[in-house]
Amino acid sequence: MRELLSDACARAARYTDALATRPVAPAPADIAALARFDEPLPEHPEDPAAVLHMLDEIGSPATVATTGGRYFGFVTGGTLPAALAANLLAAVWDQNGAYRVMSPVAAKLEEVSAAWLRDLLGLPGQAGAGFTTGATMANLTALAAARHALLRTAGWDVEQDGLFGAPPIRVVVGDEVHASVLKALSLLGLGRARVERVPTDDQGRMRADALPALSPSTIVCLQAGNVNTGAFDPAAEICAAAHDAGAWVHVDGAFGLWAAANPRLAHLAAGAADADSWATDAHKWLNVPYDSGIAFVRNADDLRAAMTVGAAYLIAGADREPCHFTPDMSRRARGVEVWAGLRSLGRAGVADLVDRCCRHTRRFADGLRSAGYQVLNDVVLNQALVSFGDDEATRRVIEQVQADGTCWFGGTVWQGRAAMRVSVSSWATTDDDVERSLAAVLRIAGSAR
Repeated sequence: MRELLSDACARAARYTDALATRPVAPAPADIAALARFDEPLPEHPEDPAAVLHMLDEIGSPATVATTGGRYFGFVTGGTLPAALAANLLAAVWDQNGAYRVMSPVAAKLEEVSAAWLRDLLGLPGQAGAGFTTGATMANLTALAAARHALLRTAGWDVEQDGLFGAPPIRVVVGDEVHASVLKALSLLGLGRARVERVPTDDQGRMRADALPALSPSTIVCLQAGNVNTGAFDPAAEICAAAHDAGAWVHVDGAFGLWAAANPRLAHLAAGAADADSWATDAHKWLNVPYDSGIAFVRNADDLRAAMTVGAAYLIAGADREPCHFTPDMSRRARGVEVWAGLRSLGRAGVADLVDRCCRHTRRFADGLRSAGYQVLNDVVLNQALVSFGDDEATRRVIEQVQADGTCWFGGTVWQGRAAMRVSVSSWATTDDDVERSLAAVLRIAGSAR
């Protein structure tokens, strides 16, 4: 085992050492080589060292270098050194994070991390927290608590009696609602098509003046950080209107909620703490390894009631049992690397990480705008949208940038126009990474022009 782990660590170190020089996207030949994995299940055991060798030799070249400094697609953070090391140690521990008796350390680090996060993000100190796979499951977890609370108020026990015959729940979302919220609603039986959509402004913010009449049977889903523009729904105004009507407010803050950790940007998330539940991702702006989502619910009892599980052999202690706050029972100890990331950065480090990513995004936007290309959004966070002319030209530039390998940007459609999406989310991105990537985009766009 010691030799195998040493070999794995050596291979991991070689991989991280190569991130600065390798292309961000794998070469076509490396992707084609994945066909070597297509083989019959072996009849006999294989030397673990040979298995690791095959995985590294075929698999590593076919990865996308998302943990490096020049990946700007989607909102994908890198991996902080402390969080990566903690993840490796936690994998060796192989802890089941379901119950405290299964892993006292996993339960304790979840509690500590949750308290630190509530403080850092400005959330209520008593809010319950559940550590999930990502923002989709964090949204589902928080919205399940909302469903429980609203139906309990209406005299219905949804956990025991299901939705058949239950009083109806209304769900109000903005036109720019993220797909993860819609997926969560569909899994909860609340439907994708049944939502009531509120118009948004030119930055994708929900218009508070266009809210429909609300009621105690309504869930309003806000967005902290539009996935294209980075814009925030006007949380303070909407929360006030919703709570006057007895409605529940949920905030999808997968990456944008982290703006609250930066004093210069905290105003963007103003009012978000007035909501009833929140979802965020630690594998985005905290830069811990995948996967790591967190759900928060103001009334911890609502979260526990929606997620609790019981059986004769599952004897809960007097303290918080992790599996009563998430959909999963058996699961990895996600709180370990969240704790390590927060412990290594501290409050100032998190604020600086967020600030640097936003500064890099502004540099991209300024450099591309100065070269004559159009930035389609107000760059308020770490997202920028760029057009290189008509839709065909923009898509051609994106395709050529991705093939070039210097950096990686994704495409999107914003208000009917094709755009290159700039998303800076990694601690590893340096000024040099930005200048090198900007030069590559300008070179390619200039040729396409």
